[in-house]
Amino acid sequence: MANEVKVMICGKEYKLKTSESPNYVFALARALETKINEIVNSGSGSSPYGASIMVALSLLDDLNKANQKLDSIRTQTKEYVDEAGRTRIERDAAQKEIDVLKSKIVQLENMVKLKQLSESI
Repeated sequence: MANEVKVMICGKEYKLKTSESPNYVFALARALETKINEIVNSGSGSSPYGASIMVALSLLDDLNKANQKLDSIRTQTKEYVDEAGRTRIERDAAQKEIDVLKSKIVQLENMVKLKQLSESI
């Protein structure tokens, strides 16, 4: 369900339709206005419009870097999953070999017992 939320940013009212909660949207608007005001009040001579552009570029940079990190984590996770799959296959093969060797040990032990039994007769 879409909520209609009115927010004030730098003295201008904006009506937004969003599925997010109004409190979340208000918090975003406050954070944006804070970032814009920091640039406007820094003495750089930026207007709210210019400060908005600078904030937008900074946020896009943050988003791009976060997406790159996310892609890196996804790649690393895929490598871990692939390695776990290979290790599971190796473990299964080793377990089969262990089972075969155990069976051979039992056969050899039985042969030794038979030989000992036949020698004692």
